Amino acid sequence: MSPRKSETNVLVNGGRKRVLVIQTGTAPSEIRARFGDFGEWFRRGLRLKPEQIRCVRVDCGETLPAPENVAAALVTGSGAMVTQRLEWSERTAAWLLDAAAAQLPMLGVCYGHQLLAHAFGGRVDYNPRGREIGSVDIEMLPAAKDDALFDALPSRFAAQATHLQSVTLPPRDAVVLARSTLESHQIVRYANKVWGVQFHPEFGVAQMRAYLRARAEAITSEAIDVSALLQAVRPSPVSRSVLRRFVRLARS
Repeated sequence: MSPRKSETNVLVNGGRKRVLVIQTGTAPSEIRARFGDFGEWFRRGLRLKPEQIRCVRVDCGETLPAPENVAAALVTGSGAMVTQRLEWSERTAAWLLDAAAAQLPMLGVCYGHQLLAHAFGGRVDYNPRGREIGSVDIEMLPAAKDDALFDALPSRFAAQATHLQSVTLPPRDAVVLARSTLESHQIVRYANKVWGVQFHPEFGVAQMRAYLRARAEAITSEAIDVSALLQAVRPSPVSRSVLRRFVRLARS
């Protein structure tokens, strides 16, 4: 049996459990028109079929299933801010704690990463170093060598990023696994089988360039050279592999 076939059996046929994508926002309309919305980006990155995932729009008031009824969960990025303490966001944070207690494998991305930090008692705020956007270099830290999800990644790799807020203080028992020039907490392990990444493994080069163009006015107002950022965008295959690695880990 091939790894792909086995993966499908565990995530779908075994108890009919699907991978849950907790969608906390939506892409700008001009980007959505070209690439679809976040749920589809994650599905493609996970290399799963539509029937293998369930997408829940918590930002639109949709209800999350019980943790025991899904195989794993991913939490997307958002245009909202964790510091706004929106009702749906706080409700989702409580669900994440319950899911972690149930040993559900989870991966938070950008807003999802920050929401996990908030749920576990860490601090989230505007990044004191300013906006991080474009292709960035991720530097793995020594703690990653013993991590179940990130142990095999190279010491440095490219990733796509776009965010204003950050995890400014990780929860007490969290383990920081990677950093970048502008972000001290690029990858954090919050609990057993629970991770957050500040970068976007679901982004490709085209999505990153689209975000740079969509945010061009705001970026320029901060005295950042948009043209230079566009020219510096580069493929991020290692970053994109994180989603597939997460699915494989969920099998076990």
